[in-house]
Amino acid sequence: WQDRGFFAELMLSWELRSWRAAHAEAGPVFFDRGAPDTIGYLRLCGLPVPNHVASAAEKFRYARRVFVTPPWPEIFTQDEERKQTLEEAERTFRSVTGVYAELGHELVPLPLASVEERVRFVIDQAALRQI
Repeated sequence: WQDRGFFAELMLSWELRSWRAAHAEAGPVFFDRGAPDTIGYLRLCGLPVPNHVASAAEKFRYARRVFVTPPWPEIFTQDEERKQTLEEAERTFRSVTGVYAELGHELVPLPLASVEERVRFVIDQAALRQI
């Protein structure tokens, strides 16, 4: 957390690893992050976006349709894994979704509903009625 630029590089390297791993899988694969998140993080921190990060976000794309999960105040909690406040989470959400929109992705907000309802929604929206 002390070197946010280095943390962003780690984020990007992890996303590139995940992108490559996804291509070895048969069938659909869902991710909770992608290379554009790194740009959103850098912008949120007020840091410049290096050319290689912008290039990676353009080149290493998943699907055009991106499911996004807005912060949900009623269930939001902080713990050892989630250190952000709700306000920081909302700023992060706006920053990251802004990058995805700029890159031409279709943003599909998940409903604020039970896990089961969210799963059904994603399956319906992704046209994966194989379950």
